[in-house]
Amino acid sequence: MKLDRRLLRAARTARADLALTVGLGLLAGIVLVGQARVLSRVIGQAFLNGRSLPDLAPLLAILVALALARAALAWSSEVAAQRAAGRVKADLQDRLSAHLLALGPIYARGERTGELVNTIVEGVEALDAYIRHYLPQVALAALVPAALLIFIFPLDWVSGLVLLLTAPLVPVFMILIGSQANALTKRQWLSLSRMSAHFLDVLQGLTALKLLGRSREQTQVIANISDRYRHTTMGVLRVTFLSALVLEMVATIGTAIVAVGIGLRLLYGLLGFEQALFVLLLAPEFYLPLRLLGTRFHAGMSGVAASQRIFNLLDTPASAINSTTKDTKDAKAVGQHLHGSIELRDVYYAYDGGQRPALNGLSFELLPGQKLALVGPSGAGKTTAAYLLLRFIEPDQVIITVGGRPLSEFSPPAWREQVAWVPQNPYLFYGTVADNIRLARPDAGLDQVIHAARQANAHLFIDALPQGYDTVIGERGSRLSGGEAQRIALARAFLTGAPLLILDEATANLDPYTEALIQEATASLLRDRTALIIAHRLGTVRRADRILVMDGGRIVQQGTHDLLVQQDGLYRRLIGAYLTPLSHG
Repeated sequence: MKLDRRLLRAARTARADLALTVGLGLLAGIVLVGQARVLSRVIGQAFLNGRSLPDLAPLLAILVALALARAALAWSSEVAAQRAAGRVKADLQDRLSAHLLALGPIYARGERTGELVNTIVEGVEALDAYIRHYLPQVALAALVPAALLIFIFPLDWVSGLVLLLTAPLVPVFMILIGSQANALTKRQWLSLSRMSAHFLDVLQGLTALKLLGRSREQTQVIANISDRYRHTTMGVLRVTFLSALVLEMVATIGTAIVAVGIGLRLLYGLLGFEQALFVLLLAPEFYLPLRLLGTRFHAGMSGVAASQRIFNLLDTPASAINSTTKDTKDAKAVGQHLHGSIELRDVYYAYDGGQRPALNGLSFELLPGQKLALVGPSGAGKTTAAYLLLRFIEPDQVIITVGGRPLSEFSPPAWREQVAWVPQNPYLFYGTVADNIRLARPDAGLDQVIHAARQANAHLFIDALPQGYDTVIGERGSRLSGGEAQRIALARAFLTGAPLLILDEATANLDPYTEALIQEATASLLRDRTALIIAHRLGTVRRADRILVMDGGRIVQQGTHDLLVQQDGLYRRLIGAYLTPLSHG
């Protein structure tokens, strides 16, 4: 019930269209009464009074006009319902997309991409039947039969009473069978989400699976998941067909009772022919909205099952730091305060609701123009520190200042305009090379994009592509090498021109020539900028002004390379572990 109320609230954006849908459906029901009345008159006049076709021409013309009017009302009602569903779906997709952006990349990393995509696309699309058909039919199932009874009772109160007493049987059976269908539909949706998530994971890791010789195993895994989904779907269909059978039987029995009663009273002269035929024509139409409600209830159950996940996503609290609003004055204030130092004082942070500590009293100061390197073993908290400065996460104790002003006072968009981030594994989107570079500055012209690419040593390989900067690359840069993708990320950083650089260096597993190009571009990017460098390859930290050695979420050593290598500590052990494989090579 709570979920249904939330769906109704979501449908408020299309209240006018839904009201129009119901209103037009009700009018179509009233026109149907006129059709039945005219048709009963035509048949009575033709067979009982022996009227000829020319005599009945006016009534037949009215009958055709009513049929056309009913068809027009049905079409208009469907158009209004489709428009209502479109508005609700567009609103939910916009809200979901905005909320996922507000949740940030840390939340997205903990979810399966295929499942999220399935929820945003297929999940929202599954609401179409619920909004377009089921919601209007709930109202029509009450209004249309009531309107028909208004016309039936004055003519034949016995048939009206039979219809009134048998009508509740339809929703009763629908509820009894629908509870079982609800559970099966939820299971079906869960199976579909898991299948989507796994299939996308396999596609994204297909190259690695081929290299490891494990791709054929995934074929069987996908076949098993698909088979489970097939069995679940067949279970849903069995219940749906059973429900349709029961509802048809109730409607048929009710209509048969009415027909027998009318026949007996007609036989004994207790009811006129035209009245009897009129009521008999309306009897099946009385049950039709109720039968349609049952059918559309099952069609809308997929949307209800999907909405559970949709509203769970929307209910996930998004930190205020991920707000998408930006103030011009705030942007100027950020630029002014970046002339001062950036300081973290005794910062704590833990993932998974405090279950997985990452930072444990981290403190350091980044001076203007300084190149500060963070080194340490995996899991020491280096990337978490970068996420704090990017404002992807909020520390448990908010003690981060920029030029003496708390970082939390700046709007995230204004702050991020002053920060260039080069991640270790840059994400490239499906689109042209120019669009991927322009992601850093959407308003940048092609000349500026080319200049940034030249600075990143990327222009030569881009120019050699089939369409140059207009060449479309695949999702995640599937048509580019790792070094080429990294240089596009560097080009983004050059294009922003931001004074603060966060560099998660990624020069591992590259050939010497490509590594030299990236090192050269990185050195140029670091010039005249304040930089925080997360160093994975310790051979590159020599150029840093100061090195911070992290372990267990805190700073355990700091100084220059020459100073730290002379001390008996973690840094010297890391350097030794790094140099050992090089000496063997």
